[in-house]
Amino acid sequence: MKKVKLYIATSLNGYIAKTDHSVDWLNEIPTPKGEDYGYIDFYNSCSVTIQGNNTYNFILNSGHDFPYKTTENYVFTRNVNLRDNHDVKFISKDHIAFIEALKKEDGKDIWLIGGGQINATFFDNDLIDEIWIHVMPIVLEDGIKLSNRLSKDIRLELLSTRSYSSGVIEMKYKVN
Repeated sequence: MKKVKLYIATSLNGYIAKTDHSVDWLNEIPTPKGEDYGYIDFYNSCSVTIQGNNTYNFILNSGHDFPYKTTENYVFTRNVNLRDNHDVKFISKDHIAFIEALKKEDGKDIWLIGGGQINATFFDNDLIDEIWIHVMPIVLEDGIKLSNRLSKDIRLELLSTRSYSSGVIEMKYKVN
């Protein structure tokens, strides 16, 4: 059975992006030479990515190539007129049933990329198994929260922590 893992970076005050969806502030954090904060190992543990349509559109308009070429990629949207392309498949209906079925398949895990709306939906429907969060040493003026408003509290069990010389703190949680 596949796990859904939320692997994400936040500012110290809990923002995953600026209000314009940009994450350029992440580049302001010095990265020790040869350090990737576990990204490559994490990415290689997943065969599927899930993201919201706002996140996908930001990636498309970033000026970079689509970064998830070696995984199956799904974009959750309410827009039924979007057509699949060589990078992603759009899921516009029955989001919860789709994920529940996907989790039952054998294989590598599922990376929930975000943003705030889709994170809230996954939390509210008990679809996230683990959270890998990197708290960055920056306080942003404003931005998009890790999760939009939730319908309930989410209990977590700490699996591990790690601190980096850059001031980044990594925490891994199991969602109870």
